[in-house]
Amino acid sequence: MKKLKDLIAMKQEKEKISMVTAYDYPSAKQAEEAGLDTILVGDSLGMTVLGYESTVQVTLDDMIHHAKAVRRGAPNTFVIVDVPFGSVGVSDSYDIQQAVKLYRETEANAIKAEGAHLAPFIKNVTRMGIPVVSHLGLTPQSVGVTGYKLQASTKETAKQLIKDAQEVEKAGAVMIVVEAIPSDLAKTISNSVSIPVIGIGAGKDTDGQVLVYHDLVKYGTDHKPKFVKQFADFSIGVTALNQYHEEVKAQAFPSEEYTYKKQIMNEVDER
Repeated sequence: MKKLKDLIAMKQEKEKISMVTAYDYPSAKQAEEAGLDTILVGDSLGMTVLGYESTVQVTLDDMIHHAKAVRRGAPNTFVIVDVPFGSVGVSDSYDIQQAVKLYRETEANAIKAEGAHLAPFIKNVTRMGIPVVSHLGLTPQSVGVTGYKLQASTKETAKQLIKDAQEVEKAGAVMIVVEAIPSDLAKTISNSVSIPVIGIGAGKDTDGQVLVYHDLVKYGTDHKPKFVKQFADFSIGVTALNQYHEEVKAQAFPSEEYTYKKQIMNEVDER
């Protein structure tokens, strides 16, 4: 398993970090077999596997359930799990309780919190010994306010995002995910902090990249963001299911090839 120190060394040595967002045992198992450096159990599971319209409906128990499955599938991969909407930002004591519960029950290597406003949370939880990844730029838990669009697209907002990145690093963040920001800004942010910066829709000059498993293999998703490259097409599953359906209707499946041969009823009749 890559440790945090290994990921920091990769940044220093300019070796790109690969991260995939996965939500269950089989996808995590594939990610580990493929040699991915890190897995993020994202609250995007709300839309991708639970069918919600946003991440807002995802609960702490949802995240724990899915992250535990990912850990079982990828026991030797660095795993990060999202802190879901509404689980922090209430009070210091409540926030710490939620963070400890998430970290302890999932056995993740780090938790991820959205927004620079959670710098105090990062500081408090880091003191507890929990590594925290910060998520800046487009933060899906806040799309009700910001919308799904390019972030930090003006000089003023770009400068603020650089300050935000430096602030969360100062608070103790061990890594930063930047989403949907101009590529030159993402490069500047990567160069302005000593911790790894992982991009999604942020160009190639970050320290690493993250994509959602379902997006990159086209599995159960219809919307394709500009920054997503589909490396395979698992929508072939619909063709396979349709063929199965037709063969069941036509009594073509199961054939003798897929049938156990023992004639138990003859033995029953003999008795």
